[in-house]
Amino acid sequence: MNTLSHLAIIMDGNGRWANAQDLPRAKGHEKGALVVREVTTYAAKAGVRMLTLYAFSTENWKRPSTEVDFLMKLLAKFLKQELPTLLEHNIRFDVMGDMHPFSPSLKKAIAHTKEATAHNTGLTQVLALNYGGWDEIARAAQRLASAHTPITPDALEGALDNPIPVDLLIRTGGEMRLSNFLLWQAAYAELRFTPTLWPAFTCKELEELMDSFTQANRRFGGL
Repeated sequence: MNTLSHLAIIMDGNGRWANAQDLPRAKGHEKGALVVREVTTYAAKAGVRMLTLYAFSTENWKRPSTEVDFLMKLLAKFLKQELPTLLEHNIRFDVMGDMHPFSPSLKKAIAHTKEATAHNTGLTQVLALNYGGWDEIARAAQRLASAHTPITPDALEGALDNPIPVDLLIRTGGEMRLSNFLLWQAAYAELRFTPTLWPAFTCKELEELMDSFTQANRRFGGL
């Protein structure tokens, strides 16, 4: 039976869920944020050590500016509102990606949440923000080159934002692609795709997907 240590989720379908409910896309993002709380709490109680969530990609800047502005405000609100939940459940908060384009106030909120939860010892919740797998690998290579370190697979892995291999990667919303998410870390991940839109995703479905992972035959290239 496999042990699930690192769970990663591509949270897809907020906009489509809102459209189906005849609601503004913003309502889908708001409902999706509530699901993040439920899923994170469930994963923490289930003994998962790391939960990485694809929150905002390097490509998401291409969306209408009104939606991008709303997502930035929602993220700041999320960090403030979720801190008590993180502390209650002994969850450490972290981020991965390039934080440079974010506003000073948002970067301050991210730093505050990280600092406030730094001593928690349970699940680590990682938000992938302004993140792309290609960008992460390129930045890792740049770090090694700047330090005049030979670029080997081990060295490159160690220079990534988060080198922890993914055990199970779930994508909601029906699409069956990685969309530039954790390309290095997911090399031997078990992949699960569900048609459920993220705001409708439940802990019951997560439990079923996690159970299927424990029974998978993971060979890592061997027999």
